[in-house]
Amino acid sequence: MISVLKKKKLRFIIICATVVILAIPISFGIFLATPAGDGRNVQQFDFGQGQSLKKIAAALAERKVISNAGLFVFYGRMRGDDARVKAGYYQFDDGLTPAEILRRMVAGDVHVQRFAVPEGYSVYQIGELLEGRGLFAKEEFLKECFNKSLLRELGISGKSVEGYLYPSTYEISGKTTAAELVRQMVAQFDKVFAGKFAGQAEAARMTTREVVILASLIEKEAVRPEERPLIASVFRNRLNKGMPLQSDPTAVYGVRAFAGNVTKRDITRATPYNTYLIRGLPPGPIGNPGSGAIAAVLKPVVTGYFYFVTKKDGSHFFSTTLDEHNNAVRRYLKSAAAVVKQPSLPAAEYRNDHPRVTAGK
Repeated sequence: MISVLKKKKLRFIIICATVVILAIPISFGIFLATPAGDGRNVQQFDFGQGQSLKKIAAALAERKVISNAGLFVFYGRMRGDDARVKAGYYQFDDGLTPAEILRRMVAGDVHVQRFAVPEGYSVYQIGELLEGRGLFAKEEFLKECFNKSLLRELGISGKSVEGYLYPSTYEISGKTTAAELVRQMVAQFDKVFAGKFAGQAEAARMTTREVVILASLIEKEAVRPEERPLIASVFRNRLNKGMPLQSDPTAVYGVRAFAGNVTKRDITRATPYNTYLIRGLPPGPIGNPGSGAIAAVLKPVVTGYFYFVTKKDGSHFFSTTLDEHNNAVRRYLKSAAAVVKQPSLPAAEYRNDHPRVTAGK
């Protein structure tokens, strides 16, 4: 009787042990393949260089991205990944499996957001885009754009980095500061200008700053890329004749975004940039031009054009004389108020006396 009871007890112990032994890998497998939640819990982590897998797992479990820190560490060590995880700024949600989280950390798949700077956008417009994307507050970004110590570091002699934030796509991580983003954009400008345009600018006897200022006007005026060289020729012809540039976008720079039209109030507003009222080039760029506009400045077509007016399709009609231009204004704008009158000041008063910049950008 005793032996039978002992056999039953032993059998029970064996069965329990077997269940436990089988349950461990099954539970482990379920842990690796099952997310901790439904993906609505999104967390960001800044894991430093040399941080242990144990501390990483604890942080993930504390913010409920994984359900078991110990199993996560065991899995990482079993794979030999405990020393292979890469430092960086990560974004995980509880809809990811622990296996996928570890895979991303070993691959260094850090969290970055791509941000594109459109051609011609001013620092103010870029700031609005950044704020709209939730990347930086507009004022935080603009503060760095006008940061005097940062300007000295970057070799920019103007009041801001306007003109040197090269239109391109940038990757922004959670650790990127507004100042670092500005540095990235200016570095890209320096790289492109040095590689493509520095020699041409020297041959044209223009400073980098003069090129960028004129290119920023062209970028704002040109709707169609193929018209950039024609608009450049108009501005160059006007500068050579000592005529005011009378570029509409300059009249609203720093006041509002240029949307293709200006009012009488705009063109009579006294600002340092309004080329209806100042002579020569404005004191700085009014936007951030791309390569096409810069190329147009350095290789404009040779024309006799001094005027242009926007047509309904966004293209422009170019004229050589004031009478021809006013006829085009009547035709395309259908507004007598828009007809340009010959400047009353003598031509000598419209000479291009914009000071040349001999150092820096």
